[in-house]
Amino acid sequence: MSQAALPGHAVPADAATRRNRLTVVSAIGVAQILAWGSSYYLLAVLAGPIAADTGWPLTWIMGALSIGMLVSGLVSPRIGHLIDRRGGRPVLAASAVLLSAGLLLLGLAPSLPVFVLAWIVLGLAMGAGLYDPAFSTLGRLYGEHARPAITHVALFGGFASTVCWPLSAFLVDHLGWRGACLTYAAIHLAIVLPLYLFGVPREAAKPAPASVAKAAGAPGHVQASQRHAFVILAAGFKLAAVIMTVVSVHLLTLLQSQGLALAAAVALGTLIGPAQVGARVLEMLFGRKAHPIWSLVASAVLVAVGLGMLVGAPGVAAAGIVMYGMGSGIRSIARGTVPLALFGKEGYAVLMGKIAMPTLIAQAASPFLGAWLLDSFGASTTLAVLCATAVLNILMVLALVPYALRRQRRDARQAP
Repeated sequence: MSQAALPGHAVPADAATRRNRLTVVSAIGVAQILAWGSSYYLLAVLAGPIAADTGWPLTWIMGALSIGMLVSGLVSPRIGHLIDRRGGRPVLAASAVLLSAGLLLLGLAPSLPVFVLAWIVLGLAMGAGLYDPAFSTLGRLYGEHARPAITHVALFGGFASTVCWPLSAFLVDHLGWRGACLTYAAIHLAIVLPLYLFGVPREAAKPAPASVAKAAGAPGHVQASQRHAFVILAAGFKLAAVIMTVVSVHLLTLLQSQGLALAAAVALGTLIGPAQVGARVLEMLFGRKAHPIWSLVASAVLVAVGLGMLVGAPGVAAAGIVMYGMGSGIRSIARGTVPLALFGKEGYAVLMGKIAMPTLIAQAASPFLGAWLLDSFGASTTLAVLCATAVLNILMVLALVPYALRRQRRDARQAP
């Protein structure tokens, strides 16, 4: 098969990467749309119909998603090790099967405990099949050349809610919420699983390490000189995840607190998706020659400025939402490209798993944190806390810049 890359980017001549890169990126990208849309974004449409049909408390229905996210965070380090050892193809394929099983159980759930159990299965699937495992797969395949592939997959993923929210609403209207879950279960077996099996190349398994001790040179081991940067990066990703999860869950309440009617708040909320996709396109076109750390800086600044506009100037809420959405969109790319640039391709999948665990656990707790802030202090204070957290995140990202530039200069000196 061809080794052609996306225009302007060389591809390493490894046997595992001989499949046309556009085929690999398209397969993973389409699968990401369906994976995100039938897991993380599913209850945005189905929660109301589920509560109305079953009488289960809405807090428990949404809480089941948080439990699933917690599970996905707990399994992420193990997923990273599996991808590092065996490649991403079997892990992503297993995620499609787990998503199908979880959605099947969800659609057939006769009681709330079974419903929660289904989300535990879906949590395992999310841990094995959303952005971090997909980026880890691309990093193992393409090494330092993975940035454009990661950017394109994130661009695909940005359409998950755009595609799947209307699809979910259509399915609920015609088949009910249970029929929607069962349809998604069939889609994962009929479409997503073949995409992974035929679109992602098989890779040779690495030999098992002689020892699991955290010795220097072990996959994903952070050297002493890298530990400071790793801790800052992981903490920054965790802060950003908290901010963006609180905003995504409580956005309408926060906007209404600024004097907007519900219809206006909903209309403003719809600007986030296009802003995310637009920012990813701009990053793809203009950011590929710059170090990824500058994309992370831009993301942090845009999020902080956007939230600051919501805090201090309700009349420019639309511009604030657009800037926030652009920052959120760029972050999805940076979470895959920055660790690769800072720490290299060796053990990249393991490092991604280590970073993903605290991030996903924080995301699982964030809806409850946001609700507590709103109930205890009100929407204005909650926005101010989010804005202050975003400023702290800028400082943490800026602290990484000197390390990133030193690493870049060292890599340039060592290049043949």
